[in-house]
Amino acid sequence: MPFKKLKVFKKGFRAYYLLVVSIVLLTITIQTITQYSLNKQSSSALVVNLAGRQRMLSQRLLNELYSCRYHNCDYADMKLTLTKLVQMNGFLQDGNAALKIAPLDDEYILSRFDKLEPHLNWLYAELKDFNNFESISFNDVRFRVDRFLVIMDNIVTLLQRKSEKDIKAMMIIELELAIFSIFIIVFELLFIVNPIINRIVNQKKKLTEIAWHQSHVFNSHMKNINDLQYVLKAEKNPERQGEIFGFITEELDQLKTVSDNMVRSLEKTANEEKPHHFVIKQVENLLERYQKNPKTKPVNDDGTVHSVEL
Repeated sequence: MPFKKLKVFKKGFRAYYLLVVSIVLLTITIQTITQYSLNKQSSSALVVNLAGRQRMLSQRLLNELYSCRYHNCDYADMKLTLTKLVQMNGFLQDGNAALKIAPLDDEYILSRFDKLEPHLNWLYAELKDFNNFESISFNDVRFRVDRFLVIMDNIVTLLQRKSEKDIKAMMIIELELAIFSIFIIVFELLFIVNPIINRIVNQKKKLTEIAWHQSHVFNSHMKNINDLQYVLKAEKNPERQGEIFGFITEELDQLKTVSDNMVRSLEKTANEEKPHHFVIKQVENLLERYQKNPKTKPVNDDGTVHSVEL
């Protein structure tokens, strides 16, 4: 048993499909941009927070060294602080998937990390071996930590500015998207929703006219015909019967006129220009100017153009 092909986009409903699809796409796009912006801001805030934490770790490292030199201390804590300091310095530059940190792509900030690298490498090389604590100059360590702190302060400031710049860029994109969405909505209101409403209003008007003709004029002529038919059955005079036949013919002609009026009322608004017809015609004229558009049939009420085979 043959199955009929399923028509997904039925003629006459394409404007509705376009409206629904555009709204769905706009919603998805706005939500995607919003989520991306939130994730970007969260990542930037985390990077700035971790960079600021590096300053605290450098100060802690100096304090723990002082405690180990002149007081009792836990060497494991000092080793952990040093490891975190070095490890996080790499994460801030190369990124880390677990922490959702993207690799740093700002060349100027990376150059500041390059200046930071010698001081960090010196601290790691001198402090990783706890047996050399007594021979390490505390003033040298403090100098390296101070230089690390100054450079890290500058890096934190640069990261904050970069974060603010990224946020402003995302705000501009969201604003442009909002303006574009408003433009699309206004366009759809003018060229999709408004023609649909006009079509519904016109159909209601046509149905009202047909109902009026049918309930008043049409029924009036049918009543006259029924009355004449009754008189015709009762009349025996052939001449009078001929006159009655003439009256019935006149009534039938009037019924034909009423029927034609009904048809005209249905077709009255069918060929009226719709707003989207104007847009399509403008596109056709532009294509014809550059000889890119084949001959087409007039635009139907379903908003489609059916090309003619040459």
